[in-house]
Amino acid sequence: MSLWINRFYIYLGFAFGISLWICFQIVIRKQLFIFKDKNSQEKSVPKATQDLMTNGYISLQEKEVFVSGVKIFYGSQTGTAKGFAASLAEAAASLGLPVAVVNLKEYDPDDHLVEEATSKNVCAFVVATYTDGRPTESAEWFCQWLEEASSDFRFGKTYLKGVRYAVFGLGNSAYASHFNKVGKNVDKWLWMLGAHRVVTRGEGDCDVAKSKHGSIEADFRAWKTKFLAQLQALQKGEKKPCDGNCKRGQCESSAEEEPFESTSEEESGTEDHQNPNSVVDVEDLGKIMNCVKKEKREKEQQEEKRSLVRNTVKNEASERRAMITPALREALTKQGYQLIGSHSGVKLCRWTKSMLRGRGGCYKHTFYGIESHRCMETTPSLACANKCVFCWRHHTNPVGTEWRWKMDQPEMILKEAIENHQSMIKQFKGVPGVKEERFEEGMVVKHCALSLVGEPIMYPEINRFLKLLHECKISSFLVTNAQLPVEIRNLKPVTQLYVSVDASTKDSLKKIDRPLFKDFWQRFLDSLKALAAKQQRTVYRLTLVKAWNVDELQAYAELVSLGNPDFIEVKGVTYCGESSASSLTMANVPWHEEVIHFVRDLVDLIPDYEIACEHEHSNCLLIAHKRFKIDSEWWTWIDYNRFQELMQEYEDSGGSATFSAKDYMAKTPHWALFGACERGFDPKDTRYQRKNKSKDISGC
Repeated sequence: MSLWINRFYIYLGFAFGISLWICFQIVIRKQLFIFKDKNSQEKSVPKATQDLMTNGYISLQEKEVFVSGVKIFYGSQTGTAKGFAASLAEAAASLGLPVAVVNLKEYDPDDHLVEEATSKNVCAFVVATYTDGRPTESAEWFCQWLEEASSDFRFGKTYLKGVRYAVFGLGNSAYASHFNKVGKNVDKWLWMLGAHRVVTRGEGDCDVAKSKHGSIEADFRAWKTKFLAQLQALQKGEKKPCDGNCKRGQCESSAEEEPFESTSEEESGTEDHQNPNSVVDVEDLGKIMNCVKKEKREKEQQEEKRSLVRNTVKNEASERRAMITPALREALTKQGYQLIGSHSGVKLCRWTKSMLRGRGGCYKHTFYGIESHRCMETTPSLACANKCVFCWRHHTNPVGTEWRWKMDQPEMILKEAIENHQSMIKQFKGVPGVKEERFEEGMVVKHCALSLVGEPIMYPEINRFLKLLHECKISSFLVTNAQLPVEIRNLKPVTQLYVSVDASTKDSLKKIDRPLFKDFWQRFLDSLKALAAKQQRTVYRLTLVKAWNVDELQAYAELVSLGNPDFIEVKGVTYCGESSASSLTMANVPWHEEVIHFVRDLVDLIPDYEIACEHEHSNCLLIAHKRFKIDSEWWTWIDYNRFQELMQEYEDSGGSATFSAKDYMAKTPHWALFGACERGFDPKDTRYQRKNKSKDISGC
């Protein structure tokens, strides 16, 4: 009875017990699940992460990798870009990143470039601009593919989305119309395909006068520093790549960036702006106006900073730099140059060495009576306005269209040139075979061949330099590349003035000489006209390049009538060894008999000229105007003493006592004439045939 009465409490106890059992089961199962999950996590989490577990708390978030490696692609012709790529790889590897250096010639962008979108690599492109703004041979296919892909709708604007890249271009601002064109194009095409630039495009300039940092090496170092700093920031995840909203890959510049271009990394995204068509609450109008004023002030401050940077850069650019950079000095010194001051040099000619030993002189000895062992080969300007395919200096010298460097005084240049020349002659004292009398004569310079390298007529004080030479009783043989007609007209008398006529048509001249001037052909023609007005001895210098310029006889004949030179030297091109800067090979070198055939055909087209002399050893012939043939005898040699007397009279009279080429001519010896059995070799010397075939590229 009592149980029935208290049944409510009994039911309540059962219910409480059941509830307690259910709660206990739930807790037990939950603990079991946590234990199992913990064991499985301990198996998958690395030890380094397990060490972070403290007080029962486990951090399962793995460290995110923002940069998995660096890929450096290069397109090089002369090896400079390849060297820069190696330098960049070494620097990137020091950050602890995997680095790969890839020659674009061996890279197929169609198969592999899109893979970089998911690889988390940063891609750096070091590319050079070659002739006429074209890419180098090694980068030609890559650039062609990139250009076609960027304009192909099938790829689209997001094809390379996720690819992070940087570009450094190599070029020469002397070629203003296509300076760093390849670097600019690669940058643009990658952006058009959706890739993200991580740092400003670098532009290296071989022209030390215009180079922002003084040389192309310094330009690269400055860009490399920025690239590495950005790479470190990307490693930490501090900055995001450009969001692609900039125009043509050019992001708005920040205050720290260079005025001509900016880095897309500095701007991580676009700002939120109020839509002008949206409804604005009156209460918010004041806030909006304050934001507008603030943005305007910031914009004005940024513009002031940019203007300051521009002015600073302009002032730095206006300061004259030395033509010879440390890298150029090293390269030229290895080639045997004795460098003088900041833009001049002297080098011992191979024919000087040969004549010291009594083994024969150069073709100038045969044609004009130069004593080769007393000839100093020098230049007051290492810079040139052309980049000829047959340049025997392999384009190590700088190029330019006008003088923009520091200038040394002609007195210093001549003094050091003679001292350096004498120092090199002294090294032959006691050398087996050197004739004592010629060694003593060689210590006194009698001739100066201003044909070493570069464009000597570009030197602003060339007339003062020539005057100093003549005061020292040194004859002057000056060679110009026919691109500076005004300077030719203003030139004071020289013993003999040469103009290089490397081609007879506009297209072939552009192909062979690769001139910097846009109006190169008109300058070339004007230079020949200026030559015709000279009263002293003038020479056309033709270099025959087989399969390039040997089939233009009629055009050459027309150029002869334009300049009316006293002499025409026709010489087969000298092969100076393989060069990545030129496609010239031994197949382009004509045989001596082929040169003779060309000369005979040319003479048939110019009736006022005949073949006068030959120097078989140099693969060279001399065509002379008939006015130098007196009583059936050639007078192509020079009376050097008479020339110095005439120059003295010219200077004493203030330039009124002029003279002509016939006033200081001398009779040509029989052995130097074309058709003689000696074939231009002086019988006083002994001809020496080399047993090995190694090339000596020195000589005038």
